[in-house]
Amino acid sequence: MASKKKMGYKCRIAVVLLLLLASIAALVAVAVIQDTWSTKEYSLEYGIVIDSGSSRSNVYLYEWPGEKSNETGIVTEVMNCRVSGIAISEMKVDPQKDAEAWEGFRSCMDEVTQKIPVQKHKNTVLFLGATAGMRLLHEKDEQRSNEILASLKEYLSALPFIFQNASIITGQEEGLYGWITVNYLMGNFLEKNLWNRYVRPEGAKTVGSMDLGGASTQIAFSIQEDLKGPDYLRVKLYGYSYNVYTHSFLCYGKNEAEKRVLDKVIQESSDPGNIINPCYPEGFNITLKASSIYDTECTKKPQNYNPDQDLFFVGVANSDGCESIVKSIFDFKTCSSSQCSFDGVEQPPVTGDFMAYAGFFYTARALLMNGSTDLDQFNASVRDFCHTHWTVLKEQKSWISARYLRTYCYAAHYVLTLLADGYKFDEDTWKNIYFEREVKKTSIGWSLGYMLSMSNMIPSEVKNITPMTDPVFAGLIFLFSALTIVTVVIIFIFLVRNCY
Repeated sequence: MASKKKMGYKCRIAVVLLLLLASIAALVAVAVIQDTWSTKEYSLEYGIVIDSGSSRSNVYLYEWPGEKSNETGIVTEVMNCRVSGIAISEMKVDPQKDAEAWEGFRSCMDEVTQKIPVQKHKNTVLFLGATAGMRLLHEKDEQRSNEILASLKEYLSALPFIFQNASIITGQEEGLYGWITVNYLMGNFLEKNLWNRYVRPEGAKTVGSMDLGGASTQIAFSIQEDLKGPDYLRVKLYGYSYNVYTHSFLCYGKNEAEKRVLDKVIQESSDPGNIINPCYPEGFNITLKASSIYDTECTKKPQNYNPDQDLFFVGVANSDGCESIVKSIFDFKTCSSSQCSFDGVEQPPVTGDFMAYAGFFYTARALLMNGSTDLDQFNASVRDFCHTHWTVLKEQKSWISARYLRTYCYAAHYVLTLLADGYKFDEDTWKNIYFEREVKKTSIGWSLGYMLSMSNMIPSEVKNITPMTDPVFAGLIFLFSALTIVTVVIIFIFLVRNCY
């Protein structure tokens, strides 16, 4: 009898222990399932970058999935709106022109606002970066420069976005971000694999970038050597580091360099009423105000300067003469390093492919030399263009306005001199230059590279999707926790009774 009683007691203990283990296992399973089977749902993030250059402003809207690759967003251009009116560096002079520019900003920002979902407005970052035009104005008139930026900050901070800053970016930043843009668009940082995931391309190489704006020009390319100096910057993108050489030349943009060339032409003439300009086509002549050439920090004002003086230029179509004057604005002799570009600036040898955009592209397009070209072929095209009569040019290049068409003989010689004599591209390396305006239908410029860098610091909105709702999860946890406690109490009671 005692033996049967003892056996029944053991069975009850075994059942309770089994129940205890089952409740603990269920408790752990519920917690593990809720944690490991949960997924993250990312929303699209948005960012706005306003590129305020020396000629105009452009508003770019970008988007990227909240889920980043090695802390960097996969950024896509949604839209690009050109702000009508004057460049911001020309503001605070003529109230009527200011009003037109502000209307241009309002029109673009209204268009951008409509593209962004209303619920994302409060999380959308907004930046404005001013480039070489404002750099020059800051040197010439710091007070007006500060007033312009203050007005922009006041306007932009009133918009329904997270306004970060309106500032003048450095030439080095402009060059670096342009390099990032080019390589990102070309897929040199990331590509999709067979599983539709972004990975670093096998054996990927980067390409150099060259930007020609109105007031400055930039060159940037990565180097394998661990060189150091003011023109070498380290940047980390998608988990990998790059050593990038980048330099910006202020006053060497297409518009400012042209003023310097016109100054040289004027200096060689004794009669302001009949100035022979070898860079203008035959059959073309124009009267320019002296202020249009000398009202800048890039050209030195002559003695007895009169901003309202009329200067009459006559085109003579002399390609060799134009080339000589263009080269005279560069200093190719001064160099304290093993190799320099010009004006005593150190530069390592150019290697690999290069993307030349902005002013480079438009100049090459005027010569019908888009994409990759041959140095001798480019040189021959420059001479043919410069020796074409103005009336013929207007017929052949009807898609180019006369305002720009008259500048392309000078611009072609300038691009040729800058690339061949300045950056040291030769017959072999010239073939590695590609003159392009955009890649994959996306504009090339510094703003996309800037947005990519900034996406590192922009937090993503993420929604955690769990297999069980919170009430169900809490109910199961409570149930199995209570069951565990009850079974422990029962075992304790059995053990106490067994002691007496």
